[in-house]
Amino acid sequence: MAGPKGPRSFEHAGELLSDLDMRSRAVFRLIVENFLATGEPLGSRSLSRVFSENLSAATIRNVMSDLEHLGLVFAPHTSAGRLPTEAGMRFFVDSFLEIGDLSEDDRRSIDAQVRASGDGRTVETILTEASHLLSGLTRTAGLVASSKRDIRLRQIEFVRLEPAKALVVIVGDNGGVENRVIDLPPGTTPSSLTEAANYLNSRIAGLTLGEARSRMERLHNEARAELDALVQRMVDAGLAVWAGAQDRDPGRIIVSGHANLLADLKAQEDLARVQQLFGELEERESLIRLLDLAEEGEGVRIFIGADNRLFSQSGSSLIVAPYRDENQRVIGALGIIGPTRLNYARIVPMIDYTAEVVGRMLRR
Repeated sequence: MAGPKGPRSFEHAGELLSDLDMRSRAVFRLIVENFLATGEPLGSRSLSRVFSENLSAATIRNVMSDLEHLGLVFAPHTSAGRLPTEAGMRFFVDSFLEIGDLSEDDRRSIDAQVRASGDGRTVETILTEASHLLSGLTRTAGLVASSKRDIRLRQIEFVRLEPAKALVVIVGDNGGVENRVIDLPPGTTPSSLTEAANYLNSRIAGLTLGEARSRMERLHNEARAELDALVQRMVDAGLAVWAGAQDRDPGRIIVSGHANLLADLKAQEDLARVQQLFGELEERESLIRLLDLAEEGEGVRIFIGADNRLFSQSGSSLIVAPYRDENQRVIGALGIIGPTRLNYARIVPMIDYTAEVVGRMLRR
């Protein structure tokens, strides 16, 4: 939604706000609020009827001209009213947006839906439900990105294939299965494979890779005393396969509600923007960077248009929040992607609370 001159970037919104007089602030805010409510430009005659003070349409046009010169608004066509630019929306969010709190009904609804997905279900189910939940609540596309670092080991087995090879079978708490063929050292017996699997399952089942590595480091001397060299090598091989499985796949991405992005399209350019966004949503590597965005901030982050590194080509808004493990380490991110015309005041606390609930569920 950039204007014809291209939006300016405002690094110091507070300084710009102090430069605007009360009349300019009021006009700008009304233009943005009208856009959020209707999607339509607001003209000087309509604005003049809003002000209690006697302001002529000509005076308001002068104010709008000043705002346009600053890069905050633009005219979509000749003799039209004004719409906010992407930079204007960024400025509005930073300087004027008032974030409310969720109602108790909203909190109960989010709690109930996320908790229902977690009753005896896998991590994948909880995250999928969170994506569907956000999509349904906001009428946008819901996104969840999860690092595979948070996957916990459920079970590991060694299956002998031939004298010098075995299959390592690893089952994660999300129901995923990883298989890898490994070479066996000479002299490996079936009982050695069973002993290595039992040792791992009794000590690291239910742990993430990082937790398992830490525990095995603490148990290293104990393992040397308890296990013979062959079994110790099998234990090391099992940990290596598990680590490799997680390193090869940087994470899981769940996107829900693509159809919501097709609603309320008013022009061919809107359709082109959404088609561009669909293409961007298919870029798995880009979506994984949601984790990086989440780790860069403490709470909910809002990216609009050009300042959105993942979806800048489609001029979309991304609102994302991290969720954390029991050590407060960021293990994933969730949020929504949609047009710049969003009810930010309602959506931001919704995403924040959903991230909090998902984190609690995954820590159980």
